[in-house]
Amino acid sequence: MSSRKFFVGGNWKMNGDKKSLGDLITTLNTASLNDETEVVCGAPTVYLDFARSNLDARMGVAAQNCYKVAKGAFTGEISPVMIKDCGVEWVILGHSERRHVFGESDELIGQKVAHALESGLGVIACIGEKLEEREAGTTEEVVYAQTQAIADNVKDWSKVVLAYEPVWAIGTGKTASPEQAQEVHEKLREWMRVNVSEAVADSVRIIYGGQAGLPKRFC
Repeated sequence: MSSRKFFVGGNWKMNGDKKSLGDLITTLNTASLNDETEVVCGAPTVYLDFARSNLDARMGVAAQNCYKVAKGAFTGEISPVMIKDCGVEWVILGHSERRHVFGESDELIGQKVAHALESGLGVIACIGEKLEEREAGTTEEVVYAQTQAIADNVKDWSKVVLAYEPVWAIGTGKTASPEQAQEVHEKLREWMRVNVSEAVADSVRIIYGGQAGLPKRFC
C-alpha cells in the first residue's frame, strides 16, 4: 500500500469578514503543524486573495466552487484561472450544499472537476448521501454514482482528494460515527480498486467531511 499524506481541511463557507478571518488566520499561523499533514482552508471567494496573502505558506487555500469554463457571460461565477491568479491551489467541488441547495448535477460537477484539473488546481471532490438515502439502504448506490461522475473526469488522481460527507451529518447536530465513516471509506476504496485501478485505490486520499465530531482527515 502506498503512503498517503494526512489531509486536514476547513471549509469556512459563507462566514466571516476581514476582522474575524484575520483573527482566525493569526491563530492558524501560530499553530504547530506536522510535516506529514497537509492543511487547506476553504475561504469565501471575495477573501481568497486576503487568505492566501495572510495565511502561512505551510497551509493551502481552497476556493469553495468554480465553473466549468475559463471565462464568459456567467454572472456570479468564478473560474479556475481566476482562482490561480489569487495564488490559490485548491478548489472544493460537489459539496452537498452545491448539490442540494443550488441543484448541481453529477454531470456538471464532473465537468467542473475536469476543467479545474486541466487548469492546474487540486480538487477536493465531495460525495455523500442524504438521510432518506441512508435509511433506504442506498448509500453505496448514491456515493458510487457520484464518484463515477468524478472518476470519469480525472486523469491525475494525485491532484484529487475525495471528501465523503454524509449530508445528514452537516449542520444537523448529528454526527456519523467513526465506524460509519470508515465503512464507507473502505467501500469507496474497494470501488476505486475495481473501477479505476489498484494504484489509485491505494494512493487516493479519502477524508470525512461533516458536523464537528470527526476530523476532516483521510482514512
